[in-house]
Amino acid sequence: MAFRLTGIFKTAAGIFPVKTPFFWLTAPLFAFGIFCLFSESGSILKLYPILMNVLFLFFFGFTLFMPQTLIYRFAVLMDKSIPGSPWNKKIAGYCRKVTIVWCCFFLLNGSFAAYTVFFGSEKLWTIYNGGIVFILMSLIFAIEYIIRKIIQKKVHLAVPLSAFKKNSRNSSLILCYDGAWREKRYKTWKDFIAETAKLRKYINKCGLDKKRWLLYSEDCWYFLTAFTALLQCKKEILLSANISQGYIAEICGSSNSAVSFITDQIPGGEQEYIHIPKLLTDISLDLSDLKDVQEINADETSIIMYTSGSTGEPKAIKQRLTEFEKDNSGIISLRGEEFLKRKTCSTVSHHHMYGLLYSILLPFTIGVPFRRKMIDFPGELEKLTCVPYMFISSPAFLKRVVKTETTFALKSPWIFSSGGLLDYDIAKKTNEVLGFWPIEGYGSTETSGVAWRQSCLGQEWTPLDTVKLKQAEDSCLIVRSPYIKDPAGFKTADMIELLPDGRFLLKGRIDSVVKIEEKRISLPEIENRILQSGYAEDVCVIPVEGYRQYLAAAIVLNNEGIKKFDGLDKIKINKFWREYLSQYLENVVIPKKWLYPKELPVDTQGKKRKEDMILLFSEEIKGESLE
Repeated sequence: MAFRLTGIFKTAAGIFPVKTPFFWLTAPLFAFGIFCLFSESGSILKLYPILMNVLFLFFFGFTLFMPQTLIYRFAVLMDKSIPGSPWNKKIAGYCRKVTIVWCCFFLLNGSFAAYTVFFGSEKLWTIYNGGIVFILMSLIFAIEYIIRKIIQKKVHLAVPLSAFKKNSRNSSLILCYDGAWREKRYKTWKDFIAETAKLRKYINKCGLDKKRWLLYSEDCWYFLTAFTALLQCKKEILLSANISQGYIAEICGSSNSAVSFITDQIPGGEQEYIHIPKLLTDISLDLSDLKDVQEINADETSIIMYTSGSTGEPKAIKQRLTEFEKDNSGIISLRGEEFLKRKTCSTVSHHHMYGLLYSILLPFTIGVPFRRKMIDFPGELEKLTCVPYMFISSPAFLKRVVKTETTFALKSPWIFSSGGLLDYDIAKKTNEVLGFWPIEGYGSTETSGVAWRQSCLGQEWTPLDTVKLKQAEDSCLIVRSPYIKDPAGFKTADMIELLPDGRFLLKGRIDSVVKIEEKRISLPEIENRILQSGYAEDVCVIPVEGYRQYLAAAIVLNNEGIKKFDGLDKIKINKFWREYLSQYLENVVIPKKWLYPKELPVDTQGKKRKEDMILLFSEEIKGESLE
């Protein structure tokens, strides 16, 4: 009892500072209670139960009018992961109900204690306040404990990759599924423990000198098991965006030590590799292999993600599992409840930050099944109508979906989009076709998640709770978050307008502002003007170096544009665009070269790379005049 009171006092001290009226009200009550305990006056001592019930009623009842109840504070003291979990609101609601129950008890108990003092006999006072009240309290504690355990069985606790144990989940819990959920091709927690043990056994046999491992696996399940086993064996993991021979050679050639290549693919060329499916088939386990699970120290991990920089060459960005899990915690806190209601599937690569966090690590942490294979074609969505799904997608894929003009009968879907800005019209059509207006995420491999928006509510971006933003002198965005180790933050190349309420608008990239004959022009501005014509579905404007620098525009016509320019030769179509843009721009910055491809080249994340666009124009530039 003394321990419980000490805990209450400590928690109360955090809720009610010394200077508040609460302190000056309760301090005399506590002093009086101590006086009663040591007083020889029986009549004064009889008042003690009444005063304590009044005190506890006020203690618990006051917090019902606060965001966090006293019992919720106790729960957080026992489990620090609650505030950032998807069950935070449910736990807070449950604690509020328990608080109400205790308030009712203190009210009724205090009332009956008063009856025994003023109207009952001394024997009744002794029996009730010295015995029955403790039985009633024990009964409430026991009933609440049973209810709590029943509720906990229905809830999967958050288990990040760095904290999982062999028995963290029920062995039959489904972690991964193949195809559609109704096909019942599942991988369970038991499979995860066994298959990571097999890979761990092989990796340990390779010796300590094999410190760096390049991982590429298109199968999300193989990726998770290999990723986990490598971390358990304290290896440095290199994540490649693709396995083209030249790309792999650039990554492996830049290292000072040998790199072991592990994959689920059959790469071309003479590159040596370790085949994950073959290992899982060939390696056998004994009881000692499954006895213990090696711990992962998130702070000591090394994960290098290779992303294509502005030059297209592999750009290494080193992180730890610590940063991944901090970022995941913010996502779970914001959207975790929606993930819990759905099965996860993805149209983006998990070799990039966005795909890895949302498609694998987040579902693993909260115990939500994720799909083994990435969705490659819009037609695959027809099979995913059996249960509610969480779609992790990109602007490039959603553009392809709406082009099909097929309405998919999805059940209560949620759609995330990242990897580039999603055009408002595409977002609107996505809602018409798939039944949900996409939630866009803004971030990068260097910053991870920064902000979100749902463009049906406006074009403004809302920062995540864990992120602090600042606008630099050149209007570029500076990001500070738990994910970024530099206390000064990370300066992006995105120009913004920071709004008074903390939200912001994107104003293009600083490297998208070019000088054409001493005239500064924003390439996104020209692209937006072309899109506003109503005849273009997509566009990309780039600067081209010739005998002088000029702009070139590649325009993908929409249905209205195809109808308008049907039968016209290219010279007349070019003339239309020059005359249209002359309403807004000076002649010197109007594009001099025009192309009308069926689609624009993009990388695996749906981004347009400058070198690909230059290649698109190169043959045309050689063979035709500028005008």
